[in-house]
Amino acid sequence: MPPETAPAADPSAKTQRTKDVESWPTLKRFLPYLWPRDNSQLRTRIVIAMALVLAAKAVTLALPFAYKGAVDAMSGGARDGATVALALVAAYALGRFTSVAFDNLRNIAFERVGQVATLHLAEDVFQRLHRLSLRFHLARRTGEVTKIIERGTKSIDQMLYFLLFNIAPTIIELIAVGVIFYLNFGIELVAATAVTVVAYVWVTRAITEWRTKLRREMNDLDGKALHRAVDSLLNYETVKYFGAEKREEARYSQAARAYAEAAIKSENSVGLLNMAQALITNALVAAAMAYTVWGWSTGSMTVGDLVLVNTYLIQLFRPLDVLGWVYRTIRQGLIDMAEMFRLIDTDIEVKDKPGAPALIVNRPTVVFDNVTFGYDPGRTILNGLSFEVPAGSTTAIVGPSGAGKSTIGRLLFRFYDPLSGRVLVGGEDIAGVTQESVRAAIGIVPQDSVLFNEDLAYNIAYGAEGADQVMIEQAARDAALMPLVDRLPDRFATMVGERGLKLSGGEKQRVAIARTLVKNPPILLLDEATSALDTRTEQEILATLRRIAQGRTTLAIAHRLSTIADADNILVLDHGRLAESGDHAVLLKRGGLYAEMWNRQANERREEPETEAAE
Repeated sequence: MPPETAPAADPSAKTQRTKDVESWPTLKRFLPYLWPRDNSQLRTRIVIAMALVLAAKAVTLALPFAYKGAVDAMSGGARDGATVALALVAAYALGRFTSVAFDNLRNIAFERVGQVATLHLAEDVFQRLHRLSLRFHLARRTGEVTKIIERGTKSIDQMLYFLLFNIAPTIIELIAVGVIFYLNFGIELVAATAVTVVAYVWVTRAITEWRTKLRREMNDLDGKALHRAVDSLLNYETVKYFGAEKREEARYSQAARAYAEAAIKSENSVGLLNMAQALITNALVAAAMAYTVWGWSTGSMTVGDLVLVNTYLIQLFRPLDVLGWVYRTIRQGLIDMAEMFRLIDTDIEVKDKPGAPALIVNRPTVVFDNVTFGYDPGRTILNGLSFEVPAGSTTAIVGPSGAGKSTIGRLLFRFYDPLSGRVLVGGEDIAGVTQESVRAAIGIVPQDSVLFNEDLAYNIAYGAEGADQVMIEQAARDAALMPLVDRLPDRFATMVGERGLKLSGGEKQRVAIARTLVKNPPILLLDEATSALDTRTEQEILATLRRIAQGRTTLAIAHRLSTIADADNILVLDHGRLAESGDHAVLLKRGGLYAEMWNRQANERREEPETEAAE
């Protein structure tokens, strides 16, 4: 569903928007899920379910009269009333069964509606998350986001069920009981019932609003505890490296203990609410039964009237008790859904222009035209950077840490848009074409190749949708991955573990290369693809990279200069600007920043064998 947006720059507007989202207008956000316009079958199911609700309620309202008739027949003293009493008792039992049957048929008819609504909401949230910017995902807490989605999607199913099958039927029953009481017992009993219901609703709402604050605190602490647990487990190795198990346990215990205290307060408040509700409802029961006993003593009412009033009040308070729980659940659900809707409403930083065409790459060139960019307003990373990568050539980008090398890759994939200037691929400004087509034209072998917790075949085939086994094996062969595959008992069906941790660094890089080969892009980005590898593995990977780069336009971002010395052109960045450019020989002769970096790294390489010999 389309997100609601608000001016993010106005703090007061944001505060008001948050307040509105957490109030009853939030219900409007999921009405399309309740009554889907494009699915007549689901709408029919809702109509059938509502008809069954009305039928069950009609049977329930008729039952007390059968009960009253049986009691009056038995209290009349005549033995011939036994047949009538038996018939009424049978009708009462049949009515109770029919009411239960209608309720369950209603649930069967509605179940698909609730599940489909939950499914569509979950799909909308998941789709939105993948369209949010890299900036959002770098700042997110995975555990909290997961919890928000889980609670929010579960809430909608509860909302649909309670609105249709609890609130609406209870209102119908309140009106019907009021009419029955007025016709049979006068306005006094109607007035007493109305005052009791109003008091019940007011007390329930007041205490529930107080509990809502406790629920919000519980959600925050629950998300914090989950985030600490997930973060610690994802960094399992780091925890072990520094012997920080006790520290992590203490951090998690602190968050879990705070959540437990909030949960205790919340559950205690439930007891207070239940006692207040019971006091109100039992006061009415006592008063109403005393009223009918008085009527019986004056001869204006029968014993059956006492049973009738008592039965109606019990039936009425049963949904009223549920209504109190429903109201609490809805208020809690509104908080959960508000968090999820705020997630949906998060602004998409990088958007395609309306009607943007797909990028068509006839000549795979890359051009940065006077590009200025910074992640934060006060910190500029690239300052008017301009360069061109000709089609079919290999261009390397080097420079000190913080010079903006990796930022170039993120701009090229359009994870961010430049503050000024243009990025052109194949002569087209990528800001004017679809992001999907831009990313389809570029393949990447990153420094840290993160794999899915699936098998080898899945991770290789991820490069292109619909890749078959022949393509997978050919890519593995071209990436020099087959020696590994042949050693594995399950070959391509071998599970790689979470983030690919069952493979070595070099093996993960080869999987990343194979994945890119399956994609078969005209432009290749190597983002420090060997910097985390040992020398021997690095040389093997470099040989593979040089082979797959043939016939493609290659942009290689590197820290170790020896890995890009054979590039057609080398761009040297310094503080986000192009300091110098040329091939390896030209830059060494120039004696500038590149030569300085080369000599320093050469000295480090010479010192390494000396250090090893001394050891």
